[in-house]
Amino acid sequence: MPKKGHTEEQIVAVLRQVEAGAKVAEICRKVGISEATYYLWKRQYSGVGLSELPELRQMRGEYAFSERRACGLVLLAVSSYRYRTRRDDEPLRTRLVELARSKPRFGYRRLLVLLRRTGEAVNHKRVHRVYREAGLSLRRKRRTHCVRAGQPLRVCTGANQEWALDFVHDAVECGRVIRVLSVVDAYTRECLALEVDTSFASRRVTRVLEGIIAERGQPLAIRCDNGPELTSRHFLAWCVERRIELVHIQPGKPTQNGHVESFNGRLREESLNVSWFQNLFDARQKIAAWRKDYNEERPHSSLDYRTPQEFAALVRTKQEVLYVADAGQEVSIAAPLPHTPIPACDGDGVEFRIPK
Repeated sequence: MPKKGHTEEQIVAVLRQVEAGAKVAEICRKVGISEATYYLWKRQYSGVGLSELPELRQMRGEYAFSERRACGLVLLAVSSYRYRTRRDDEPLRTRLVELARSKPRFGYRRLLVLLRRTGEAVNHKRVHRVYREAGLSLRRKRRTHCVRAGQPLRVCTGANQEWALDFVHDAVECGRVIRVLSVVDAYTRECLALEVDTSFASRRVTRVLEGIIAERGQPLAIRCDNGPELTSRHFLAWCVERRIELVHIQPGKPTQNGHVESFNGRLREESLNVSWFQNLFDARQKIAAWRKDYNEERPHSSLDYRTPQEFAALVRTKQEVLYVADAGQEVSIAAPLPHTPIPACDGDGVEFRIPK
């Protein structure tokens, strides 16, 4: 209980001043108490905040039991409850504050290295605890991720309804990293492009897409991830200008772009992992040869083991037949009747016959 008329709020304030770095002797002299009284207060109110004092008073008023009884209820030894550490962290705290002022952007790990360089043998867990208690923790800005709504795979019914884009990484003989831009039609499974280079800007991506559009027409939608090349202002403006719907998948959800991810798996297993690229030009040649084999020779299980080129030709043939049939129905619904000559008759209905 508080002595000499000190309230519980004053006692907690005294304890907070010592925790903030003030010396015990100076605080006791200023408040007018002995050090024994201070440590008695610390044992009773250690860890108690000002907001918890009303709850503490209520518990003492409602449940008047002894310290030994409370320890027995929670199965805690009284000696463990009464234990107070004898180690003094004040020298370590002072040293950490000095180092943090000279190196304000160093974390506790680097400060620990600096302490050990001076010959101080200190545990990293103790340094971390004192570092946090001294309020030296650095505030890091959390990386803000773009928020995207879920975009499940669509059921396509024709070619050029949706194209899927993604990048694959590999390396050449000298260790230089190369990137492969893959463009796949979501319906016919055709590989429309496999562009290989060391880096890709958004303008390079749009040039590749413009080349494909010049050959086979414009897609209705493009599905891709959230890479910088595919979220730049140039790429967004390019899609808006051509009225192409841009579908960005959610970050960390590659299954929402499953068609191109499956294609990239085949590309890596059948080409990248089994090929040795001497340089960039060698990589372009070998990957282009694999793309031709994929489109024209490799059976695709999703297409009833047809090649993508065969399936695309079959789709085009069916579309042409349906178009011709629809065009014929629009021109004439019924077939023309055969021509029948009408014989000439007089007023009494007698037929005139012209001699041959």
